[in-house]
Amino acid sequence: MPLALVLSSTVLLGGCGLLPGGEDRRTVTVWLMKGSASPEFVERFTADFEKEHDDISLDIRVQEWNGITTKVKKVLKSSDGAGPEVIEVGNTQVAQYVEQGGLYDLTLESARDFGMDDWLPGLAEPGRHDGAQYGIPWYAANRVVIYNKDLFAKAGITRPPRTRAEWLAATQKLNTGGDQGIYLAGQDWYTLAGFIWDEGGDLAAETKESSGDWRGSLHTPAALRGMDFYQRLQALGRGPRDADEEHPPQAGVFAKGDVAQIIAVPGAARLIEEKNPALKGKLGYFPVPGKKAGEPGAVFTGGSDFVVPERSDDHKGAVAVIEALQGKKWQTDLARTMDYVPNKAKLAPAVSGQEGAAAMAAGAANGRATPNSPRWAAVEADNPIKGYMSAVLMGGDPAAEARKASDRITKELGVGSV
Repeated sequence: MPLALVLSSTVLLGGCGLLPGGEDRRTVTVWLMKGSASPEFVERFTADFEKEHDDISLDIRVQEWNGITTKVKKVLKSSDGAGPEVIEVGNTQVAQYVEQGGLYDLTLESARDFGMDDWLPGLAEPGRHDGAQYGIPWYAANRVVIYNKDLFAKAGITRPPRTRAEWLAATQKLNTGGDQGIYLAGQDWYTLAGFIWDEGGDLAAETKESSGDWRGSLHTPAALRGMDFYQRLQALGRGPRDADEEHPPQAGVFAKGDVAQIIAVPGAARLIEEKNPALKGKLGYFPVPGKKAGEPGAVFTGGSDFVVPERSDDHKGAVAVIEALQGKKWQTDLARTMDYVPNKAKLAPAVSGQEGAAAMAAGAANGRATPNSPRWAAVEADNPIKGYMSAVLMGGDPAAEARKASDRITKELGVGSV
């Protein structure tokens, strides 16, 4: 990850400068999050944008993720319009900012200028509220299957599985001797979410009768089918049933060389190779398989959206910056620089030469986000999904445990019980 930086164009007296010939430039301030873009990308973009827009100077300031929610909410409440014109936020954070108020409605620009019909749903949907688009997709990242090519060859598996059924069969074949077919921790709830979505279920659903009325839905038949598949897959390895993928970090477990597969973002390969250089060049990637060949499974889409404060002094300048950053030229550059998934499926060829990013892009076409409730963060703070998963994996009744977890989710989202 790059160190915190503040890259700004020529310092401007009183917020304005002078171009040769006496023309005024106005400053557009952009907040980007630490690690989202390299310093070199920011430099390239700034130079190109200012060349194309001779009336705008960019002031790009990198922010820390820790504490950013408080800072953004303060900007949105401000009445003086002195804050940034463009803010990068996590895609699942948009809902809470919409609930507070203070975001500029970008629906018109999205339809007219940004090509919103082609956006990845896992980025676009969290930025939408009551039919209005407030968050503009920037980049995505999601989990893929990272596998040990040597262990696949040893088991006689010549190509990655294309369906869930093939995946189970291959993993069972790999789970022999001292090798684990897959290392899957018991509380990897993002992975479970994908299996639930594949079955047509969800973690929570908004009722049709009342907008904003969210209820936990882990107890539905579709969600239970997703948990059943997770249970069968998790049993084909020795992952802990009462811990998540970071306890212990699964990259370190995989690096020991006796694990055939993990489910992680492609960037985990760097950590694996650092811990065990002998695995360099021996790692492969494929999208999480779906129920049918040619249709990757659903995955949680993480990433970032851009938002604009309603009280910003320069909506026109903000839109110009977003239009450039979310457009084909800079989407392609960012994806290749950072191994991200571009914001539109049709731009996936930009990373076709990078195996991990290409697998991620294939899966992103069927990406989803967590329930778009402004209170979802409260669910994750003391996550009942994790406890539910462990209880089932340790022999608890799936239907009974799921109903208890659904009840807790419903209460956290502000309603009574299911």
